[in-house]
Amino acid sequence: MSKDTKKVFSLAFPAALKHLVDILQVLIDMLMVGTVSVSALAAVGMSMQFMMIVNVLMTLYVVGGNALISRFIGQGRKKRASSLLFGLVVFAVILAFFVTIGGYFGSAHFYAWMGATPDVVEQGSIYFKILSLGIVVIFIDNLLYNALSAAGDTKSSLYIKLFSAALNAFLNYILIFGHFGFDAMGIEGAAIATVIAYSFNAMAYYVLIKKMNSKLDFLPIIRIKDLQRVWSVGWSAALDRGISSMSFLVFVSIITAYGTAELAGYQVGLRIEGIAFMPGFGFAIAAMALVGQNIGMKNYDKAYSMGIISGRMSYTFMGTMGLFMILFPEFLVGFFTKDAITVAIASEYLILVGLAQIPLAIMFVYSAALRGAGATKTTLKINVASLWFFRVIPSFIAYKLGYGVFVIFAIMNIETLIKGVIYWYIYSKKTWLYTKV
Repeated sequence: MSKDTKKVFSLAFPAALKHLVDILQVLIDMLMVGTVSVSALAAVGMSMQFMMIVNVLMTLYVVGGNALISRFIGQGRKKRASSLLFGLVVFAVILAFFVTIGGYFGSAHFYAWMGATPDVVEQGSIYFKILSLGIVVIFIDNLLYNALSAAGDTKSSLYIKLFSAALNAFLNYILIFGHFGFDAMGIEGAAIATVIAYSFNAMAYYVLIKKMNSKLDFLPIIRIKDLQRVWSVGWSAALDRGISSMSFLVFVSIITAYGTAELAGYQVGLRIEGIAFMPGFGFAIAAMALVGQNIGMKNYDKAYSMGIISGRMSYTFMGTMGLFMILFPEFLVGFFTKDAITVAIASEYLILVGLAQIPLAIMFVYSAALRGAGATKTTLKINVASLWFFRVIPSFIAYKLGYGVFVIFAIMNIETLIKGVIYWYIYSKKTWLYTKV
């Protein structure tokens, strides 16, 4: 294994594991809340739709911040990177203040707007009001995780996440059900546990950066010019994520129109596929950081090769996972459901997405590399055009023409293939390496 390959793997592996822990934490939350009531479970599940909006807002400063911090680190400009990080923290706190107000006073309206029943609206309002009070630590957690990744440290984030996930599960146990002298608080306890866990993350990241990190610090200087550079990259990344989320919701609504079994099959297949996403997610983080750092050093050939190495490793891992999906779909689906119709639909989904794992891996890594270079306007154009013209609109037409859900799944994976080819072509041209940030 070459030195560069080891470097990519050392960043990608902890990032992928952290992503796995993120997924497990959500599943544990859902399992524990699900024992309280069905309405509580539905309320927590629907809150994830609201968090998609929050994630869009975080993209405003995270992607641009990642691109610029990695360049500063590559240039050896620790003070510039540290002052930018301080400025981004201040911006995140200000933005969180307004999101908190909207979430706290608008939570009941959000659930009602989504069509929730009165009991779900009641439970959801309790849950999201408390979660809204913790938006500031959620914003800071996301910012500091990405800043450390840009600096080339993903191991520390994994250790922090492992501890906070365990803390969250323990607090769920004592606050939801009432143990060790605490009253049983139900869904309210779940929200409090989540906020405390995120608060721990923010404090741990602060201590880590102040005391143990040699590449990054908090320097109390705000350079408006650097923040403007972050926003010039971030707005297109945020718009990309927002439109992509909207297209995803429209696509899911098309599948929902087929019936409950089709929707259940899709959801089960998507959760299994999410496991295959983990290597791609890790290598995307590695590509974003290493490409940005090498561009900062003006080592453009090395930046390009780091993306290539990350891509090869990603499609090797994800391609292997895809092979398992193709060969053993019923076995994998059997862990989630025994309903024959759902198993059949989910298995069809897994076979098709298994075939698309290699282009999906290419899309993951190369799009991340472009974002690491600051070329977010390019990724915006590719993603919006591809999702709407090759996935959503053809799927809607196929549904109206009476084709089965299998055709919808096929269209989805053809779109993934097309997008993978487009990213490969754009990446190979190398013009994105010289994007001004």
